[in-house]
Amino acid sequence: MIVTLIVAAEISWWIVLGLGLSARYLLRWRRTSTLLLLGLPAVDLALYALTVLDLRGGATASWTHALAASYAGFSVGYGPSLVAWADRHFLHRFAGGPKPLPAPKYGPERTAHEWQIARRTVVSAVITLTLITLLVPLSAGSAHFGTFAQWYWRLGIAAVVNVVVAGCFSRWPKEAPAGVAVVDGRVVEQPAPEKVR
Repeated sequence: MIVTLIVAAEISWWIVLGLGLSARYLLRWRRTSTLLLLGLPAVDLALYALTVLDLRGGATASWTHALAASYAGFSVGYGPSLVAWADRHFLHRFAGGPKPLPAPKYGPERTAHEWQIARRTVVSAVITLTLITLLVPLSAGSAHFGTFAQWYWRLGIAAVVNVVVAGCFSRWPKEAPAGVAVVDGRVVEQPAPEKVR
């Protein structure tokens, strides 16, 4: 049952996001759009609440319950950046907005970008592990810390790796190849040279 709930929550999250952006740019219903987008975390919290109820109902705790809890952590850490990404692309595709810029590839801008990813990963890991830990007392004895031990290791390693990667970019910034024009860390397309007649 919990796997079905996870799939339903994932689909619901993207549907609510699509409805929110459609209301904003296609229907010009800004208040409705804001309410829908603010409701995105509610989808993940509802999944977490159903996970707790499943465990209290006697279900055997497994990795699927931890995965359900991770959705809320991911939503807090990466949700705002995902919404911003979707907003930029929706604006460009359906409302005549500017073409979204790619992520910076070089220089201090790339370093700052890597630190943003590291921060989001750390926040997601902390929130997720907190929610997974809370499953134990909330499950009325159905879950034990040992059941979720691998999640502490995996998420901890993921957070550390992201911080190390960002630190490497701080220590050794990625410079653009010689002859490549770069603005704000992004490669600038240069016009093709005119042919000599």
